[in-house]
Amino acid sequence: LLPHAHEGQGPDHASARPERFLQLAADINIRVANCTTAAQLFHLLRRQAALLLVDPLPLVVLTPKSLLRHPLVASAPRELAEGRFQTVIGDIEAESRAADVRRILICAGKVYTDLMASEHRTSRPDVAVCRLEQLYPVPMRELRGQLDTYSKAGEIVWVQEEPENMGAWEFIRPHLHEVSGGRPVRYVARPRSASPAEGSAARHSVVQQALVNEAFGAREREDTNVERKSRRDSQLTSSKG
Repeated sequence: LLPHAHEGQGPDHASARPERFLQLAADINIRVANCTTAAQLFHLLRRQAALLLVDPLPLVVLTPKSLLRHPLVASAPRELAEGRFQTVIGDIEAESRAADVRRILICAGKVYTDLMASEHRTSRPDVAVCRLEQLYPVPMRELRGQLDTYSKAGEIVWVQEEPENMGAWEFIRPHLHEVSGGRPVRYVARPRSASPAEGSAARHSVVQQALVNEAFGAREREDTNVERKSRRDSQLTSSKG
């Protein structure tokens, strides 16, 4: 269980390095998960215990600290008693209006709560948010099924909090292309960086909001460019100092 998420607490809280575990993932040698509900974690651990004798694999779970008491993560007792682990969780609200969806957001972990809490969630009914709960082995059949639900969506977007050169993007990209049905696949992430996260809570909030805006298509290029220019200015100032 590795604490990992972008929560404004600095690099130490985002240092699980999921990209390194995913680089090691091949030949079904490991399981990597990032759960978004209490029931999901409960059933994931139950499944791991049940598989110890028949399919024993190491399990890596990314565990964002801010989700410990987040209302969107809470699960009803029935979900624990009768549910099961879901490798992919679809957007139930968007499925009822699938014909109107034009953009599919696919994410893993804590960034899902930021997307759902955004004001854009209600103002953009043409956007669906899908959660990839198991990063490896990649649940290709389930993932393809979710994408096929929105046959009129012309764009698939992977959303992650990590910088572009970290997180799951480089690993998941070819898999998304394989199940995209020929639709374009792009990503939304922090700019490439040597540090896994900002060291300032105020800066984190600005960057996180820009990331969510871009995911929903609200002033996406403007916000991203402003952030990158701010980063360059900061680097120039440090160099002059």
